[in-house]
Amino acid sequence: MITKEKPLKLTVSKNISSLVPYPPGKPIEELERELGIKGSIKLASNENPLGPSKKAVEAVAGALSNLHRYPDGSCYYLRERLSSFLGVPPETLIFGNGSNEIIELLVRAFLKSGDEAVMADPSFAVYPIVIKTVGAKGRLVPLKAMRHDLKAMAKAVTKKTRIVFIANPNNPTGTIVTAREFNRFIKEVPEDVIVCVDEAYREFVRSADFPDTLGHITEGRPVLLLRTFSKIYGLAGLRIGYGVAPPQMIDYMNRVRQPFNVNSLAQAAAIAALGDDAHLERTRANNAEGIKYLFKEVRSLGFECVDTEANFFLIKVNDGKRFYDALLRKGVIVRPMAGYNLPEYIRVTVGLPGENERFIRAFSEVIR
Repeated sequence: MITKEKPLKLTVSKNISSLVPYPPGKPIEELERELGIKGSIKLASNENPLGPSKKAVEAVAGALSNLHRYPDGSCYYLRERLSSFLGVPPETLIFGNGSNEIIELLVRAFLKSGDEAVMADPSFAVYPIVIKTVGAKGRLVPLKAMRHDLKAMAKAVTKKTRIVFIANPNNPTGTIVTAREFNRFIKEVPEDVIVCVDEAYREFVRSADFPDTLGHITEGRPVLLLRTFSKIYGLAGLRIGYGVAPPQMIDYMNRVRQPFNVNSLAQAAAIAALGDDAHLERTRANNAEGIKYLFKEVRSLGFECVDTEANFFLIKVNDGKRFYDALLRKGVIVRPMAGYNLPEYIRVTVGLPGENERFIRAFSEVIR
């Protein structure tokens, strides 16, 4: 029996030893275990409160009998279905264990020590973590009025820049880059610089002024479009996302991809989810109504909300950690934003109507 942990003599690169792990949202089970609270709600991780499509659940059930078989390493049937759905050639698609894995494949394929990647600050926390693992440097460009400052990002590109990351809508702010802004930006970026556009929340966007990222890929530009089945499709627990890029880029990324990286249940669920438009429309309607209600109530209490095109939004509360802790004790999990250098904010995911109402009640009580 080991009674005392003995420090191991390990050689670890500074790239790894200096990393700060990504902090996931607190699970409901952990909150209830820690505080003895029952019936808590989670509005912290931008999940679909309606859950997955019933068609996806049925597809998973139908695939259970083949768990002894390795999954289709090429995602053939999902590739064909998504190719038709998006109107793109099959060879422009790559699949991953969530879109997070595709970010890693991109970095492993095209970044090396000493290279640079440009990104907004704050944006998705995974970008700087992944590039640091290969010894590359992140050039962080501050947001302007909570939006990507594409003019400043274009100026931040140097001869060492290999990738530019754009989260659209941006996480954690929910703001978007418009079509005009993106079209101007893509013309300013050198053609040998990869532009990675992360559209994890694209299906929630209500604005008509949104870029046609797929169009730039078909023009032959080195653009990688990321999307996921975790958000509006409600399959976060199965971890499946995809990327669209020119075939040459996909080829290099596949060379560093592990075989069988997307499990068979995830593939079956994703194929079925693509065929359930009604589920997406219910989710969009719930989100739009939730945003309208939550913004009205929060602003009536005298607090500022950041306009959003996603399924979450920021509230300026001056001390995000204090509000987060106080809401936890009322069984409501939100996300404090200190880790994104926004300590005065909390991020709230739109829930079901009853969950939104409960959040407002808890929020009001914390204020008092």
